[in-house]
Amino acid sequence: MSQKQLIDSTYVVIGGESPIVKVVTDVKFYTKIAAGFKVEDRNLQCIENTEYIIDKIIAINSIEHIIYTANHREIKYKKLCLCTGATPKLLDDKDYVIGLRDTHSVEYFQSIVGSAKRVLIVGNGGIATDLVYKLNAIEIIWVIRDEHISSHFLDAGAAEFFSNYLNTQQPSDRVIKRFRYSGEPTSGAALGPDWHCGAMFGNLDGKNVIIEYKTEIKNISKSDLVRIELTNGKVYECDFVVSATGVTPNSNLEIRGDTSIDIASDGGIKVDWKMETSLSDIFAAGDVCTVDWTSEHWFQMRLWTQARQMGMYAAKCMYFKHTNETLLQDFCFELFTHVTSFFGFKVILLGLYNAQGLDKKDCELLVRVTNGQEYIKLVLKNGRVVGAMLIGDTDLEEMCENLILNQIDVTNLMDDLLDPNIDIEDYFD
Repeated sequence: MSQKQLIDSTYVVIGGESPIVKVVTDVKFYTKIAAGFKVEDRNLQCIENTEYIIDKIIAINSIEHIIYTANHREIKYKKLCLCTGATPKLLDDKDYVIGLRDTHSVEYFQSIVGSAKRVLIVGNGGIATDLVYKLNAIEIIWVIRDEHISSHFLDAGAAEFFSNYLNTQQPSDRVIKRFRYSGEPTSGAALGPDWHCGAMFGNLDGKNVIIEYKTEIKNISKSDLVRIELTNGKVYECDFVVSATGVTPNSNLEIRGDTSIDIASDGGIKVDWKMETSLSDIFAAGDVCTVDWTSEHWFQMRLWTQARQMGMYAAKCMYFKHTNETLLQDFCFELFTHVTSFFGFKVILLGLYNAQGLDKKDCELLVRVTNGQEYIKLVLKNGRVVGAMLIGDTDLEEMCENLILNQIDVTNLMDDLLDPNIDIEDYFD
């Protein structure tokens, strides 16, 4: 297709370095807002009514509305959305330090883990937690800066709830059934919620997890094995290191036309409540952006959950600006929601589930724990539920979402809210 046809096309144009696109499938809503889903690699041709360009975008002229590519294409646009994602923060640029961020890095990891007896994992987020659970027949040294595991998502109580599952061995079915598509590795294409595709196996007769709390990497070197010195004075040798210490937004695009784009302190492109950047007709969504607005029970985390919500909302914002129609902010931004799984348990996080941004003196916590089954925590402020952490099959997610959104005063119900013998939903029928 000629450049002229692309410029005049009424279709959406997708530009990227790879013919592979991440597609959300099997969406399951647990509440009106909270949803779980899978993310699969698909060929761009699966998207209908869309033109696509396999090329690297190197610059944007926001005045003339032109995109410049590495292959010397110039593409005019009416509305542009930047979804360039983020890049993992690697501890060291060595082949024995692996950053799990995209499909290619996971495939490389799976190709070498089978001969490994010990691996050192650095980081305390979702990928690190998943990896500790899914790795089998190997010794794992888990290095974290915090006082408990998975601190990005869990509190100390929930971390203790999961402590019995650290050394759990997964089923020995090594068959992985998944479509694979060829394409060059690209930055920004984050892993999906089901990135691990089942259990992974090392080369040891069993599993042993050693956690080093409140410490960091001081030095990494390699002779026969990789040697890691920690700031707490301990030294370990391992086959390789997995770096899962967060990401940096891919926001370093060249902007031409005597203009610049506003960048937040965390490196993300600032967007307003309409997902628009400081440059007219340029929007951003997903890991590359940083929201420049606040919401009472919602906050930004660089998760697939929010990337999906932002992408759909950004498309709506672009359309409404193009048609000059009145736009209302999407309902999903009224409440933080995240559905995932840790150590084989369903995990649903709602609102300010860890009292984010609140004065701890103004909060009350209601907790119910059934070992091996569930961990439930409600966060209350002034007698109203503002957050919830639900681990296991609690069947409380809809009730908790409604309590947070409606801000019902439950002061007189606190003794009954988490009583397993009382169907609390009857109170709100």
